[in-house]
Amino acid sequence: MTDKAPIIGICRHRLATDGEGVTTLVAFHGCPLRCKYCLNPQSLSNSEQFPHYDASSIFEETRIDQLYFIATGGGITFGGGEPCLRSDIITKFRTICGNEWKLTLETSLNVEPSQFATLLPIIDHFIVDIKDMNPDIYHNYTGCNNKNVIANLKLIVENNRQNDTTIRIPLIPQFNTPTDQKKSQQILSDMGFTKFDLFTYSTKNQT
Repeated sequence: MTDKAPIIGICRHRLATDGEGVTTLVAFHGCPLRCKYCLNPQSLSNSEQFPHYDASSIFEETRIDQLYFIATGGGITFGGGEPCLRSDIITKFRTICGNEWKLTLETSLNVEPSQFATLLPIIDHFIVDIKDMNPDIYHNYTGCNNKNVIANLKLIVENNRQNDTTIRIPLIPQFNTPTDQKKSQQILSDMGFTKFDLFTYSTKNQT
C-alpha cells in the first residue's frame, strides 16, 4: 500500500445517487474485475494520467462542502474502480474528517477480507454491486470468481451491518436472466439483507 492513489474523478453536489443528502463521489483508479460492460473503463487505463491523492489532499479537495454534508446528512462516497483496494487511505480520511461526515462505499466486495474488514467500523453505508450470486455467471461476466465476495458478505452479516447495506443486482443482457436476478435476491435475503436495487444494464451491445 502507498500513501497516495490515482483518482479518476471527484464529483461534487450529487443528490439521491450515491447515498443520502449531498454527497461528493471520490472515484479511485484500479479494479480487480474485468466486467464485459465496464461502467468506468478509465479505472483500468494507465494510472499515470490521473492525479494522485493522499487522505489529506482528498480532504482539502472536498471540505468546501462540509456545511452541505452536515446539514443534509451527506458526505463522501468512495467508488471507482474498487475503493476497498485503498482501505488505508479511506481509514486515514475518516480520522481526518471526523465522524460528522457520512462515508459511503460503492464496492464489488471482490477484495481480500482483511482489506474489507478494516473498513467495516468506519463506513456508514455500503452499496454493493453484486453482479450475480451464481458463481458461473459471475465468472463469465467478470473474469473472476466470487469467493471473496461471499466471504465479505458474511463479514457484513457477522457484524450485523445488513441494514446498512444496499445490494445492487443487475440484469445483465446476454449473461443472466430475470430468474437469475431473483435467485440472487433470495440468497441474499436468506442471509438477512433487506435493501435491494434491481435494475437492467443498458449496453451498446444489447439486442
